[in-house]
Amino acid sequence: MKKGLILLCIVFVVGLVWSQTSIQSKQKQTIAKDTVKKSKTTAADISLVTDSISTKPLQLKAFKKSVIASYYADKFNGRRTTSGKKFSNNGYTAAHKKLPFGTKLKVTNEANGKSVIVEVTDRGPFVRSKEIDLTKRAFMDLADNKRSGMLRVKIEIIEN
Repeated sequence: MKKGLILLCIVFVVGLVWSQTSIQSKQKQTIAKDTVKKSKTTAADISLVTDSISTKPLQLKAFKKSVIASYYADKFNGRRTTSGKKFSNNGYTAAHKKLPFGTKLKVTNEANGKSVIVEVTDRGPFVRSKEIDLTKRAFMDLADNKRSGMLRVKIEIIEN
């Protein structure tokens, strides 16, 4: 009788400890999921050479070579883009006439080889000679001459 009671107590304690551990684990998973949902990844967070999650090279699809890129004027800061997102000249976004919103692009300056990764969030530019409008930050990361208003670039689409 004593052995049965002791065994029952041991099973009860082990079960209690196991259920507490399970509850704590689920709480940690929920907190981690909520944190991931609240954090926003920007194009700046994506590595230029490799995918930020794994070490495999980015899959790039050539889109256009030797096209003109310009940048947004400061007066657009804080306004809504065509996609509905709030525009910031300090981000890494772009405007393109036809590419779908959310498309990630690698834009490379053909003169110096510098490149940035941007996300299409707006429509434009509405000038026939220009192919893409970049944020001021993205443009300045590419430019050698910070006073220039246009660059000749190569655009590649980043495929998932």
